[in-house]
Amino acid sequence: MNETFDMHSRLSEALHDRAEAWRFVADFAAHWQQPLQPGDGWSDVEVETAERRLGLVLPTALREAYLLLGRRTDLTSNHDRLLRPDELYVTDGALVYRLENQGAASWGVLLKELEHDDPGTVIRADLAAKAQERWEPWEPSLTVACLEMVMSEVVLFEAGFTDFLEVDAEDVALERLFQELPSVGREMRWFAGEDVLLRELDGFCLNVRARTEEALGRLRDSVPGDWLEG
Repeated sequence: MNETFDMHSRLSEALHDRAEAWRFVADFAAHWQQPLQPGDGWSDVEVETAERRLGLVLPTALREAYLLLGRRTDLTSNHDRLLRPDELYVTDGALVYRLENQGAASWGVLLKELEHDDPGTVIRADLAAKAQERWEPWEPSLTVACLEMVMSEVVLFEAGFTDFLEVDAEDVALERLFQELPSVGREMRWFAGEDVLLRELDGFCLNVRARTEEALGRLRDSVPGDWLEG
């Protein structure tokens, strides 16, 4: 694909149009990982088998995600994990589709929302006091949740040019160094520069991904600190 992938404009469009979101995912994968190929998704039969087992119908957006890239673990499961169709399960009124990497939380869709094509998502923390666990609102739509998933898993791809830095968001003005992207993901800010993608989480965790070793070196120089891999 074209080397000049305009993250800002493409992501802006993807956040407001589901079809454009899947086009963004395909081009994003080609730019940062490998192009999507036939067979990278689960088949209709595999998804329908999961629906029969569960006795429900998946929301259109989740079905589309599984068919497009469900088998691409480099886009879905480097850190947290998108469940396979045969692993989907229901608990306490929600369909669970993704798990935090250490089991600290799970993401789902409330059963009462499954009739919508692109419902909002919820999150449930794994607590010692199980009686206190509750489903809490998360992303406004499954599409946005999938965009965040793909972008986050790419910046955490261990086989790529990635690094991590603890920062103080008040001391490091990333918006002066890089282009801030439209908001994707709770408690996250995203930035892009020449061949680099950055995710700031909770104001102190900075995960970065570069397309080349040289680009990663330039990024480290522009944001001084105790880089984990630097």
